[in-house]
Amino acid sequence: MDRKIRVVVAKPGLDGHDRGAKVIARAFRDAGMEVIYTGLRQTPEQIVATAIQEDADAIGISILSGAHEYCFKTIIDLLKDKKADDIIVFGGGVIPETDYPTLLGFGAGAIFGPGTPTAETIEWLEKAVAEKREKEAK
Repeated sequence: MDRKIRVVVAKPGLDGHDRGAKVIARAFRDAGMEVIYTGLRQTPEQIVATAIQEDADAIGISILSGAHEYCFKTIIDLLKDKKADDIIVFGGGVIPETDYPTLLGFGAGAIFGPGTPTAETIEWLEKAVAEKREKEAK
């Protein structure tokens, strides 16, 4: 890729624990990506605005509060409304595996559970962005 991957790492809602988000943000940075970390307690609107303003390739949502269905759906819907649905949405945190199909059905690219090796997430994101950019080039 000729341009570094730009990824927004976001903590939506009332989550007050961001260790996982910081770990994945650092892993992405160490893998050569440009990382924009939103900080705690962001609204879906703030997250989408940041991603558009920063010309992000992807948004990684870290969520522990149980509001994952609302947050993912709202972020994905806002991206569609703003004609920015080419931005890849993925996430992780404490999300029951039984909810993964719902989030994927909303349009999330992947969900990574607790304990997922950072290398697996990096590899997935690199591949997803390469495929996205290949489509855009056609």
